[in-house]
Amino acid sequence: MPATAPLVLDSATLLKRSAAGRVAICASHGGVYAAYLAAKAKVRAVILNDAGVGRDSAGVAGLFWLDGLGIAACAVDHQSARIGDGRDMYESGIVSTANNVAATIGCRPGMPAIEAAALLAKIADATMRPPPEIGETRRRIPNSGHREVWALDSVSLEKEEDRRKILVTGSHGGLLGGDPSSALKVDAFAAFFNDAGGGKDGAGFTRLPALDKRAIAAATVSAASARIGDGLSSYETGVISRVNAAAKHLGLAEGMSARQAVARLVGLA
Repeated sequence: MPATAPLVLDSATLLKRSAAGRVAICASHGGVYAAYLAAKAKVRAVILNDAGVGRDSAGVAGLFWLDGLGIAACAVDHQSARIGDGRDMYESGIVSTANNVAATIGCRPGMPAIEAAALLAKIADATMRPPPEIGETRRRIPNSGHREVWALDSVSLEKEEDRRKILVTGSHGGLLGGDPSSALKVDAFAAFFNDAGGGKDGAGFTRLPALDKRAIAAATVSAASARIGDGLSSYETGVISRVNAAAKHLGLAEGMSARQAVARLVGLA
């Protein structure tokens, strides 16, 4: 591949030091956490998924956070390409949002991602200064029940000691590259995700059946109800949009608030 070929990844969490100076197409949501990972990797520019845009426009908030660092960023429409699938983003994605830096070089809504990537490859390297820290990304949710509950801004922040705990994440509910093993690394008791608007082929729900096969209760909250990339928002304002069979067996249902669902799981209701 030529040196200007974009780096295509299923998630911004997979960015490494070798991404520095590259245009990255990452099939993560366009929230601040994913943008932070792109800036930390010192990319030249990045293309993300708008994840249904959602509450407080969180699905594209990271693009404008990157404006402050002088980094060009675009997001593709979640209905045009599967979230969690970098190759589909590159081949089928249609830009829905461009930040100010990207817009100045001609990136615009309606442009195929492959064309936007070619434009972004021509810009000068972005600043290499370290991005500002974005604050706490793992928070313990206090409760008097028998299980620990943790809010994670990204499921990539899970730890081995999270086994049999309840994880309320800000991550999208899509498998990375369709791989069932990417649904969750640890065998948690239950996990919550953001549905990213459902998106193309229902990609925003695909972790749920994969976790069913591991007997892990799982649910998504609607993107309109909680800020994607913000685990505490998933807990505080999230409304369940879909549950897997394991979660249904434990009494979780669509339309229930995430707070109610967690209370049921820890034995408070």
